[in-house]
Amino acid sequence: MAHVLVIGGGVAGPATALLAARRGHTVEVFERDVRAPGTALDRDFFGWRRPTVPQAAQPHVLLGAAHNVLRADLPDVHEEMLRLGARERHELDWFDVRPPALPGDEDLVMLQARRIVLESALATALRAEPGVVVRYGEPVTGLLTAPGPSGASGAAGASGATGAARASGVQVTGVTTETGSYPGDLVVDACGRRGGTERRLAEVGCRPPVVERHRTGLAYFCRWYRLPEGVDEGPRRPWAVTGGAFAGCAVFPADNRVFAVTLFVHTADTTRSALRDPDVFEAAARAFPPGAAWLALGAQPLSGVLATASLDNRWSALVDEQGPVVTGLVPVGDSITHTNPTLGQGTSLALWAARRVARTAHRDPGSPQYAAEHHAWAERTLKPWFDFQVVADAAIGERFATRAGRGATAREVSALFDCALEDPEVMRARARVRHLVEPPERAYADPEIRSRVARWLAERPDYVPNAAGPDREEWEKLTAG
Repeated sequence: MAHVLVIGGGVAGPATALLAARRGHTVEVFERDVRAPGTALDRDFFGWRRPTVPQAAQPHVLLGAAHNVLRADLPDVHEEMLRLGARERHELDWFDVRPPALPGDEDLVMLQARRIVLESALATALRAEPGVVVRYGEPVTGLLTAPGPSGASGAAGASGATGAARASGVQVTGVTTETGSYPGDLVVDACGRRGGTERRLAEVGCRPPVVERHRTGLAYFCRWYRLPEGVDEGPRRPWAVTGGAFAGCAVFPADNRVFAVTLFVHTADTTRSALRDPDVFEAAARAFPPGAAWLALGAQPLSGVLATASLDNRWSALVDEQGPVVTGLVPVGDSITHTNPTLGQGTSLALWAARRVARTAHRDPGSPQYAAEHHAWAERTLKPWFDFQVVADAAIGERFATRAGRGATAREVSALFDCALEDPEVMRARARVRHLVEPPERAYADPEIRSRVARWLAERPDYVPNAAGPDREEWEKLTAG
């Protein structure tokens, strides 16, 4: 078994630590923050200042892929989340009567909760796990290294995950903090895109990671609310993402009667800054069906308007054309793939990577072969969903930027989504993509699904995509206050 060092105590780090410890490894986690999440959810969620984790206060959803990892590999974390108020929701509950179950429908269940609920459940499990030590308030300052397996500063051998991977000249053998040095068999980078790993690798002489970055051009504005006493659930529908040619709205039901309303526009939209005003935000949110339905329930605001922008989809690989740029260190979570929140994929992809590390950490983790195989797994398993996110965000960004996007292709794509709201079989196909069960190129190519969408469109010759919400003239009036 291996001794695993995890940099970062957000979600991916603790999940990796728990999964690895339960596979017999010993684990140390290094977290910059001096405190752990507790069970006072509102205090921690609204009162804990976390400048290095700005996404912590934004809406989250655990898709079916994440839900499955928790149920199968971390059942105590799953149960603790439910105890803290998280709610399970089956995608097919959109319909008044759920369609007859088919094999695989169990994969279409999401967990609705604020991020702090998952963090709290993970922290509770970590405290009880004998094989894990968490060092709060002890950020990693550097990497311990040794000459790479080639024994030279250059690389040697043939690159590739299945052959003899070309060796890096640097092998990471541990980490340093202001307190001391900590050796380990494998270092896991779970500190996210702002964690400083690229700088640390450069300091020890590694080649730079291979970074692929795609700007989204989207800005998000979120406000949190709580349903009134005695109202335990919001409307079954509408609550999903809806939008027009230049703006969109989504509602994120969470835990303990809390929900978030989010508006999103293009970063170049001149009305963007006005949405920071709570009154303007609410007026604009009520112009969309989801916002109108949920805010009509008399919900109490719990926050101001939280803004985030300049987001990108970022893929960072520690393998280049020469082979691994480093050995003994592998990335998980946002450190390898940071995805825009429009599809809610981040936690699922992080848990997949955490589980993979836990299952393989005993396989000579300091070797070039291990580094190359981890990269090859990520390319097969995570990269297709990253690419899907990039395509989806590009389509939204172009539509918002041009206030158009009503061509034939856009019409067909929108028709598939709108048809799913009425047709259980199309909804099932859409849900299998949404919950990372089946790639879109397979789910949506099914002849039966294509036929159903075509019939739906034929019955609606005047169908206009992206028509939900206000027109531009009304939007300008709303955002003018």
